[in-house]
Amino acid sequence: MTSTMMLVMDKVSSEVVSLLARIVQRYTKEYEQAAAAQDLTSVQAKVLVALDEPQPMHWIADKLGSERSNVTGIIDRLQARGLVERRPGEQDRRVKYIVATDEGQRLAREFQAALQFAAEPLASLGAADRRQLRDLLQRMLSD
Repeated sequence: MTSTMMLVMDKVSSEVVSLLARIVQRYTKEYEQAAAAQDLTSVQAKVLVALDEPQPMHWIADKLGSERSNVTGIIDRLQARGLVERRPGEQDRRVKYIVATDEGQRLAREFQAALQFAAEPLASLGAADRRQLRDLLQRMLSD
């Protein structure tokens, strides 16, 4: 297929894309509201949730798909609130690891608990349906 050829979606595929867009929109709205309730931006919340173990700054930038200089500002603001600490690496002290403080871990747990969007609709599906949905989504994302 050439790059100029367009794929035409059938009706069901179009409906699936529309439903996925609605899910993303609903999730994003709830994610932002839950972050704001903790006085966090959505990006700050993503960083805290990702820090289940110490991570180097470059890993955080890669995870966020962001420039390292932007991540520095995010970490600075989280550190000013006492939610993260910078620690030098054990093998290479030039590498700075970001570690969530006890307060940062508590806030990350509270934030995740506030995300009811995923829990509510998934609770209406049986275990077999949830596994099937997971498997289908994994197939869609596999290379």
